[in-house]
Amino acid sequence: MDQIKTGELIRKFRIDKGLTQRELAQLINVSDKAVSKWECGNGMPDLSILPNLSKVFELDISVLLNGELEENSMNNGNLKNINFYVCPECENIVSSLSEGEFSCCSRKLEALKPIKASEDEKLTIETNDGELLVTSDHAMEKDGYISFIAYVSCDTLIMKKLYPQWGVNVRFPFARHGVFYFYDTKKGLLVQRF
Repeated sequence: MDQIKTGELIRKFRIDKGLTQRELAQLINVSDKAVSKWECGNGMPDLSILPNLSKVFELDISVLLNGELEENSMNNGNLKNINFYVCPECENIVSSLSEGEFSCCSRKLEALKPIKASEDEKLTIETNDGELLVTSDHAMEKDGYISFIAYVSCDTLIMKKLYPQWGVNVRFPFARHGVFYFYDTKKGLLVQRF
C-alpha cells in the first residue's frame, strides 16, 4: 500500500463528495486530524475503517488499498466484447460489454469463456413469421440443462432464461446476422453463429 497514493485518492473523493475533512471524519467515526494525516500521506486508515470509507465513497476496498482507480478500456459498448457471468450458487446471470469484477452470493464471478458449439451441441434455428425459432434436443434435466440462450446482433442483446424440465423452444426477433450464446450447466458457455 502506498500511503501517498491512498491519501491523494481519499482527498480526491472527499472533495468530489463535497465533504470537509471534519464531515468525512464524522461519517466514519474518526477525528478530522486522522483524515488530514491520511490525505498528507503520513498514515493509512486502519483496516477496520476501510469498509465505512469505501461505503461513503462508493468504492471497492481494493481501490483504496491500491491507491488508484483502474481505467476501463473504452470499447463504446461494442457487443463483440460481451461477457457473461453465472453464479454457481443461485444461477444468477450477469452480462457486460467489457470485463469487470462482479460478485454474487459472496463469490467473485469469472467471465465465462465461450466455446464453439460442436455439430451435436448446436441449436436448431429456423425462421418463422419474422422470428427465429430456436429449439434443441437437449435433455434439460436438473443435473444438466441449458440455463439461458442469448442472441447478440450488432446493436441488440436478447436473453431468454430456461429451466430444468422445460424444453428448449424459444423465439427471438429476426435479424440477418448474429451470434447465439447458450450456457450448458455441464459444458459451459457455447457459441453458435447464425
